[in-house]
Amino acid sequence: MPQGKPTTIPNDGLTTRQRRRRPILAVHTGPGKGKSTAAFGLALRGWNAGWPIGVFQFVKSAKWRVGEEDALTALGEYHAQTGKGAPVTWHKMGEGWSWIQRAGTEADHARDAAEGWEQIKRDFAAESYGLYVLDEFTYPMKWGWVDVDDVVETLGNRPGSQHVVITGRDAHPSLLEAADLVTEMTKVKHPMDAGQKGQKGIEW
Repeated sequence: MPQGKPTTIPNDGLTTRQRRRRPILAVHTGPGKGKSTAAFGLALRGWNAGWPIGVFQFVKSAKWRVGEEDALTALGEYHAQTGKGAPVTWHKMGEGWSWIQRAGTEADHARDAAEGWEQIKRDFAAESYGLYVLDEFTYPMKWGWVDVDDVVETLGNRPGSQHVVITGRDAHPSLLEAADLVTEMTKVKHPMDAGQKGQKGIEW
């Protein structure tokens, strides 16, 4: 896409304006660092555009204090005070759908993940958000806790103008095929290779 211009114009009957405003399904996958970071950067853009933001984290520990959560929550509060931007809702794992720091069987965890997905489906139907960040959502799909065909069909039939970004390694081929935008993060170098653990401000 040199200079931001499409290389092909599909014969879909849409005007340029209509085509550029279609809702996007984006997938950030691959073994490299930065998938969630890029998704939250997109959330900042969406907030600035006035889109209500819904974040659903599926795997990260409920005990982690994620820096983006505090920042986006503060922006949601700023919106409530000033009317600028948009509301932000952060669905923290550990309030119903966590399986890392909580005892239980795999069936329990699978049920919790499925309920998380059912909530997202309800929000799609209600057109609750302009942008959904489904963080680490590839894993419940990979583990069979959420039905891939149901996910792909629901995403393809979501009403209105609801953008979605899904993060996580090993994205299912059906999800990649359905997506409008797929970015694969590849690792070239990482501080952990030299024995350095994650640090505040870089990893969280």
